[in-house]
Amino acid sequence: MAPSAIRYEVEDGIATITLNRPEKLNAYNRDMGREIIAAFDEIDRDDAVRAVIITGEGRAFCAGADLSGGAKTFDYAARGTLAGADLSDDSARDGGGRLTLRIFECLKPVIAAVNGPAVGIGATMLLAMDIRLASESARFGFVFARRGVVMEACSSWFLPRIVGISQALEWTMTGRVFDAAEALEGRLVKNVLAPDALLPAARALAREIADNTSGISVALMRQMQWRMLGADHPMEAHKIDSRLMVQTGAGADAREGVAAFLEKRPAKFPGRVSADMPSTFPWWKARKYE
Repeated sequence: MAPSAIRYEVEDGIATITLNRPEKLNAYNRDMGREIIAAFDEIDRDDAVRAVIITGEGRAFCAGADLSGGAKTFDYAARGTLAGADLSDDSARDGGGRLTLRIFECLKPVIAAVNGPAVGIGATMLLAMDIRLASESARFGFVFARRGVVMEACSSWFLPRIVGISQALEWTMTGRVFDAAEALEGRLVKNVLAPDALLPAARALAREIADNTSGISVALMRQMQWRMLGADHPMEAHKIDSRLMVQTGAGADAREGVAAFLEKRPAKFPGRVSADMPSTFPWWKARKYE
């Protein structure tokens, strides 16, 4: 079935997910969440995809949750989506968290091109992405305290790690909306660009990855760094580094990378993320919602 809330395109190794409800400022609903997750499933299956860009159609990135349901918007029981009183039941899971966990697990680098307002889930979904670029017209807001709810989409894990605890607390406790310059100063975004330069910059960054790197190396290092954020000692990184270095060092991509360097030519890495990952991957146990 064709997606209704996003547009998904692949060109020259770069997948682009465009949030596509411009008449609603790309407000997030359940269809959008399901469709983005399905797109990431396809991205991980498709070895031709080397990098991902996420942006919004029209003048917004994502204006937050679709509030057309009125006061019951965040009431799971009233919406009929909560199976019972057991909060460990799968039906109690936050939809934004399902989305950011899927992005976290992705095997390809993810670049956000924030073209306009990114508020609520529009801001928190960005946190699981690897590099965030913003238009000068972008605005950000972790507005949950002003709606009587709490930060979601695993953002209490992501946001302090990205911007530091003091900045994260200030933005979430005030719930105020702030501009792209403040987002840059607070390290939420990497660069702020003119609106017409935003997507070209995102594509140039994606192209740099797609044209010059081993997909297996990128997939492994993406997971190594994200998952080490919770490690209690550098020995945990040393164990993973060592085992993966032994395995990748004996692989076809390493042979090609060295040969290409010595022969002064572009590398053509043969490894496939879908089939050729080292046997020690994944090195973690899947977490359950319980």
